Amino acid sequence: MTSFAKFNSAILSSLLILLCFSSGFSQTEISFPVEVGVKPESITKGFQGNYYVTLMKGNEEGDGAVAEISKAGVTTFAEGFNEPKGIVFLNDHLYFSDVTRIWKVDDEGNKSIFVDKADFPEEVLYLNDVAVDATSKGIYVADMGATQYMRNENNELWPLDSKEAKQIPSLGRIYHIDLQGNITIAQDTNSLMPNPNGVGIDNDGNLMVGAFFKGNFLITREGELTPLKGGFRGADAVEQDSMGNYYISSWALGTVWKIDGKTEESTILKDGLESAADFYLEEDKGRLLLPDMMAGKIHSVNITN
Repeated sequence: MTSFAKFNSAILSSLLILLCFSSGFSQTEISFPVEVGVKPESITKGFQGNYYVTLMKGNEEGDGAVAEISKAGVTTFAEGFNEPKGIVFLNDHLYFSDVTRIWKVDDEGNKSIFVDKADFPEEVLYLNDVAVDATSKGIYVADMGATQYMRNENNELWPLDSKEAKQIPSLGRIYHIDLQGNITIAQDTNSLMPNPNGVGIDNDGNLMVGAFFKGNFLITREGELTPLKGGFRGADAVEQDSMGNYYISSWALGTVWKIDGKTEESTILKDGLESAADFYLEEDKGRLLLPDMMAGKIHSVNITN
């Protein structure tokens, strides 16, 4: 091969390498929906910008897991849990609820019990959603209380005007846990939320609660729980964006809504899901990342419309 031919060959090889590198580098987005496994419940953004999803899986003790979604695909990040649910990323760790305890997981997938059932000031029955507090120095977690009374023999929520609905005990609470593991009651039992599920903090630092059985979107205003307009039975995740709009999902109805922060009028963003669970608000990308638990998928829901 002549020197000129060798030069051309080297140039061509360099161009091909650059093209391959550029093509791979440009794939900056994960394509949703993503199938993640059995019963995804909650999702957050964590280590190296990847996403982490709690998988409840079956009913066997210890079969729950946390999956990682990255550009490389879906992998198991940590396992050995019972029914992992609400998950957040705080202080370079993942924190998530699991029936009556909170787990803490580091960037290598090593797990430890952050707080356990005996650490709570009142008996906890069924921990669910988790949210980072307004100062990023702790978390909130919802205890749903007595979930066994919510449904009839067909696994449907009792009508709100039924005698069974009126007999459901108000045992649900919202707890605050600081990074040292100290637990206090942030919101005590209340008839507006016999079974609280979703929890979050609004732009003013007020507590937001999604009341699963009654379908209330509740906000603590001047220290009092106050419902927004509308009913969202099976309420799961609750969030507010920087513009003041609220978001809420319904596990039972397979629907997620956007609520105008001023008029409180709601608009359906997505429906027809099997079970809309605990979403992650990714406002910089104009979307919610929403687990459809019974379908085993994570959807991207546009919030800019």
